[in-house]
Amino acid sequence: MPQPLNLHPDRLFPADPTVRAIARRLYDSIKDLPILSPHGHTDPRWFAENPSFGNASELFIRPDHYVFRMLYSQGISLERLGIPRRDGAAVETDPIAIWRLFAGNYHLFRGTPSRIWLDTVFSEVFGMTVALAPDTAEQYYHAITEKLATDAFKPQALMDRFNIECIATTEGALDDLKYHGAMKGGAMEKRVITTFRPDDVVDASREDFADNIKKLGELTGEDTHSWDGYLAALRQRRAFFRDHGATATDHGHPTAATANLSHAECRTLFELCISGKAGSAQQELFRAQMLTELAGMSIEDGMVMQIHPGAFRNHNPRIFEGFGRDKGADIPSPTEYVKALKPLLDKYGNDPRLSIILFTLDETSYARELAPLAGHYPCLKLGPAWWFHDSPEGMLRFRHQVTETAGFYNTVGFNDDTRAFLSIPARHDVARRIDCRFLAGLISEHRLGEDEGFELARALTYDLAKKAYKL
Repeated sequence: MPQPLNLHPDRLFPADPTVRAIARRLYDSIKDLPILSPHGHTDPRWFAENPSFGNASELFIRPDHYVFRMLYSQGISLERLGIPRRDGAAVETDPIAIWRLFAGNYHLFRGTPSRIWLDTVFSEVFGMTVALAPDTAEQYYHAITEKLATDAFKPQALMDRFNIECIATTEGALDDLKYHGAMKGGAMEKRVITTFRPDDVVDASREDFADNIKKLGELTGEDTHSWDGYLAALRQRRAFFRDHGATATDHGHPTAATANLSHAECRTLFELCISGKAGSAQQELFRAQMLTELAGMSIEDGMVMQIHPGAFRNHNPRIFEGFGRDKGADIPSPTEYVKALKPLLDKYGNDPRLSIILFTLDETSYARELAPLAGHYPCLKLGPAWWFHDSPEGMLRFRHQVTETAGFYNTVGFNDDTRAFLSIPARHDVARRIDCRFLAGLISEHRLGEDEGFELARALTYDLAKKAYKL
C-alpha cells in the first residue's frame, strides 16, 4: 500500500516547543517574500522560448548531478539513466524505464537534501499525495508528464507561480547570449539576467584553452595572442555581458590563489600558457594573476566578483572521458584563503568600489579564515553554504561558525546555485527555515531581541542578496 507524502509544517524547526514557536513566527513573516536567485545554472532558453519541460525523467534526472551521482555511487551506470555519452554510443532512451529505475532506488536519498527538495517539489508543485516508490513510479511519471504539457507548467508561468523576482544564469566568456538578447524589451528582460564566467578563457589547464583564446580574438577583434589585447578582449566581453543584465562575475578556480606580477612577467607567463608549454605551476600562477586582473576590472565596471574555489573537477577520468564535465565527479578539496588572497587584497582590498563574494567547500576555513577576513576587509562578503553544504546541517554549521566574527551583514543571504529550476522554491524554503531556526535559538537565549530577529529574517531572505548583487 502506498505511503502518504506528508510535509510537516514544522519541518527543520527545533524540537524544543518554545524555540520552535519563535522559529515559526519568524518564518511566517518571510515565507512569502519574493525569491532572488542571483547565482545559478538554469538554461536561459527556457525563459526566452518558454518551452514545455518534456517528461518527468528529462526534468528530474538528466540535468541533476545530485540525483545521478548518488545512483552511480550505488553501481547504476549513467547509460542506464539516459545520460548522453560524448561518443554517441547507445544509452537508455525510454523515459519510463529511467523513471522506474529512479523510483526503485529513491530510498538511497533518505537523509539527504535532495530528498527534501524532491519531496517538496512532488508535493507542492505537482500535488502528489503518496510517496515515490516502485509501486507508485508510473503514477508519478504520468501525472508529472501530463502537467508538464500544460501552459501552467511552462517556465514563464512557473516564474510567476514561484514568485521569482530575479534569476541569474551563468554563461562562459564566449557565449553569444542569444537567449538573453531575445528577452530584451520583454517581460523577462529584467527578471532573467546573465553572469560572466570567464573560466573558459582564464584556466590555462583546460584542454581547449588555446582554441578558446583564438575564438575570443575572433569574437572581439582584439589581438588575443598579446597580453594587452587579451585583457582588452576580456573588458569588451564584460561590457557585452553587462549590456545583457549581468551584475556579477563568477570564477570557479581550483584554489583561491591570487598574484600581483609585473606587466613584463604577465606577458611572459601568458605567452607560455597559450603556447601549451606551461606546467601545472605556471597554469596555477596564471589563474592567480587573472583573479587580480579581474578584480581590477570589477573596480572599473562595478561588477560584483564571486570566487568559488576548492573543487577538484572531474575527479573520475572514466566519467569525464565518457560523459564530459559536470557529471557528479567534482570533489571538495582543502582550500587556504589568508595567504592566497593577500596579493589581491594588498593591491585592491581597501578600494571601496570592489565587492567580492567568497565561497568555500572547505568548512574548516569558516571560523579560522573566511569570517575574520570578511570581518575586516570592506570589499569581502561571505557567500552561503554551497554545493555539498547546501543542506540543513551545512547551513547551520555556516551560521554557527561565521556569525560571531563576521556578523550577519557580511554575508549575502542565500543562492541556490542550481540547474534544477523546479527545485528553486524548495531550496529557498529550506534556507528560510534554517535561518529562522538559527535566529530563534539566539532569541530564546536572550542574545537577540525578537524585533531584531524579524529584521534579520527579512535581511537574510531578501535584502542582503539584493544589495550584494546590485539587483
